[in-house]
Amino acid sequence: MTLCIDPLVSPPPESQWQALCQALPSDLFRSGNEANSGPAWRISPAPFPLAPRTVATITALGGDLAAFLRVLGGLYTRSVRGTAPGFIAEYLDAGKPESIIKLARQNRFKSDIPGVIRPDLILTEGGFIASEIDSVPGGMGFVGAMTHAYSGVGADSIGGLNGMIEGFAQMLLTLSEPAHPHVAIVVSAESQDYRNELTWLAEQLNASQLASATVCSPQDIIFTEEALFVRSVDGREAKIDVLYRNFELFDLQNVPKSELMLYAARHQRVKMTPPPRAPLEEKMSFALLHHPRLAKLWSKELGEEVFRRLRALFPQTWVLDPRPLPPQAAISGLEVAGEPVNDWQQLLELGKKERDYVVKPSGFSELAWGSRGVTIANDLTKEAWAATLHTALAAYPHTPHILQRFHKGRRVKTSYFDANGVLTPLEGRVRLCPYYFVTAEETKLGGILATIAPADKRLIHGMSDAIMTTCRIDENGY
Repeated sequence: MTLCIDPLVSPPPESQWQALCQALPSDLFRSGNEANSGPAWRISPAPFPLAPRTVATITALGGDLAAFLRVLGGLYTRSVRGTAPGFIAEYLDAGKPESIIKLARQNRFKSDIPGVIRPDLILTEGGFIASEIDSVPGGMGFVGAMTHAYSGVGADSIGGLNGMIEGFAQMLLTLSEPAHPHVAIVVSAESQDYRNELTWLAEQLNASQLASATVCSPQDIIFTEEALFVRSVDGREAKIDVLYRNFELFDLQNVPKSELMLYAARHQRVKMTPPPRAPLEEKMSFALLHHPRLAKLWSKELGEEVFRRLRALFPQTWVLDPRPLPPQAAISGLEVAGEPVNDWQQLLELGKKERDYVVKPSGFSELAWGSRGVTIANDLTKEAWAATLHTALAAYPHTPHILQRFHKGRRVKTSYFDANGVLTPLEGRVRLCPYYFVTAEETKLGGILATIAPADKRLIHGMSDAIMTTCRIDENGY
């Protein structure tokens, strides 16, 4: 069966809608406790179209992001040692307990970066802008399953049929000494919504015979001085070679056996990814990249071309640090009515149309993932803007917040199947989430998730009235 390239012009047959519904596991984004009442998102008749030049740029971006994280980790270590400006470590350690800081400074992890890197790219009129980088991303199983579903109705997705599965496996093989590693994908209670899609990924990984995988809760981990083991569904115990951490560092105190897992990782009993390095998960890293005092360091470590590309990709960002500046100082890059900003309170003078900013927690917080804690300044009244700014400043240093330029997504026209299988047009804005897998030789693109939210929605994220789909290459695409 062939998929229509332009579903707005030539609606696909009803059989295609039925085929997609049957192929898509309806519980991909539902925890095991939720009722199975159909997909929790709008289904597109085709993967989202991207122009070849856009795909080429996104594919090359993976190497830049891996280099950025490596340099960020190196600058943090140098800052701690006193061979780079001290404010780097001061900012990246802010709000964290001593135990988390010690983990970040462990020699065992100092060269490690996440095995999976997923930026959030907002498609704009001028290309795309990265709003953040997620080191503990959801969506790997979702994109893999969607790719298989669209393949069943004749549509190819970027990354190929098994791009997510093979990319994840190759990343594991890079980390593991055994040729056929066993990975435990440990899902905490906080992350239960991702368990079903990770179970799909594990099943596909096992079927591929590239590696073995078990999705488990922290309670299922068995600790010995020699190794970690996981108890499988059939009651057998398997030695763990790689532990995939699907839980956040801010939530460690609520994760059973987290100390035992970290102990095993520190003493090389198991490989853990993403590594327990909280500085690599801070959104304020964008502010550090744009900081004028660090420009020469970044340029030297990254190379001029990578540094230039990342500065264009990352929106201007500032740490909302309430400490007063001397009269002769100014906050680089911020102006109000043509005057340099010396005090955050000057931002209160901005009119609604001038407030093209977002305020959000930087990282080590239960509000720092998904769309939680994100406020778009020009959506607010003057009073609400003042309250948001004051609250964010008052949270420092316990929960550092950032101020970031807001880049509005471009409008795109697409369509989706409604609950009755009727093709329905939608004008929306797009967030692209490419999944990069870090291997010894390269940073491989496994697939791209497109989330198209209705144009009247200011924040683009997974929601019931958003289209969520894979992407395809199209000469007439975006």
